[in-house]
Amino acid sequence: MNSGILGWNSLKPGNTLWALAQSAIAFVGRRINLTRMSRIFCCLLALACASAWAQSSAQALPAGPAAQSGKTVVFIASDYRNGGVMGVYRGFEEASGKLGWKLRLEDGGGLKGMQAELLKQAVASRPHGIVFGGFEPTDFADHVAAAKRSKIVLLGWHAAKEPGPTKELFVNVSTRPIDVAKFAAGFVVRDAIATKRQVGVVIFNDNQYAVANAKTEAMKQTIQACQDYQGCRVLSVENVLISDAAVVMPVIVPKLVAAYGTAWTYSLAINDVYFDEMNYPLLLVKRTDIHNVSAGDGSSKALGRIGAGVSQQVATVAEPLKMQGYQLADELNRALGGAPPSGYQSLPILVTTELVKSTGSRGIDGPLGFEAAYSAIWAGK
Repeated sequence: MNSGILGWNSLKPGNTLWALAQSAIAFVGRRINLTRMSRIFCCLLALACASAWAQSSAQALPAGPAAQSGKTVVFIASDYRNGGVMGVYRGFEEASGKLGWKLRLEDGGGLKGMQAELLKQAVASRPHGIVFGGFEPTDFADHVAAAKRSKIVLLGWHAAKEPGPTKELFVNVSTRPIDVAKFAAGFVVRDAIATKRQVGVVIFNDNQYAVANAKTEAMKQTIQACQDYQGCRVLSVENVLISDAAVVMPVIVPKLVAAYGTAWTYSLAINDVYFDEMNYPLLLVKRTDIHNVSAGDGSSKALGRIGAGVSQQVATVAEPLKMQGYQLADELNRALGGAPPSGYQSLPILVTTELVKSTGSRGIDGPLGFEAAYSAIWAGK
């Protein structure tokens, strides 16, 4: 049985299928040099790919085992301040309740030492599964080996450079980070063309994470390669730990303004949390003209300010966080039931004010219908 997730019958700017068209651009962009094509042809190609993609079996869930109830799971968050991690956790928590699991949440505080200690404690408690929420198991080889000896299933969200099974994990759930980064940087170029602005970009990274570094490099290359528009420059790549953003951003913003002046027109970041802290510092230095775009996860704060249309953050490339939380639960359920990973690949969503307003209280992944699809699998239907 295949349980379908997507069922759109129309394509309108701002709706979910329109967002999927943006995904088609990233997919095709890995194979074709888009800078040599007209924008009209790009749009037509993207829409055609999106229509086919939405109707394909790639957007259906393979059959899986019924609910493996009565299990215990530990979810270790890299940092409670990471809105993407917590958005996924909320979906995972809801799904775990439907599966009849006992769930414990731990906060790694953005510190590897704390994450290591929590992982050690989690392994010692011998749960059925441990989720790496936004950090990578490669730094904790001894604890990973101990978990495997105890036959604890390990899986993660943004816990490896690419989605899918890894040496350490049953599966890593994520969109493809390079697609996310290209979406964000591509939006900057398109916005600059539409508004006749120069492209002077500062990129904010947290270089302790391989996923963040991959995003940063892809954004940098995309901006530097905007051959169909004059004046595209990456002014600076700033390494700011996500856990330090609240303290560092008010200090670094005036320094960047002093260094680059009006040449700084856009900010790109690997996570929305940087822009949680930027509006007021930019206001103080009278630079409310700078547009901020995140290759992040689509935190609730970011969606709120983008939806309101009054923030300097004009877009984020979001993960379907709640759906990915459900997918994490389903992947763990498959492992516990002796089934292989599902092979399902979620797609990023370019979130603008228009999209947030069109989806309303359902959320940006609300129209996808994943709750019913996963619930049917777990009920054995």
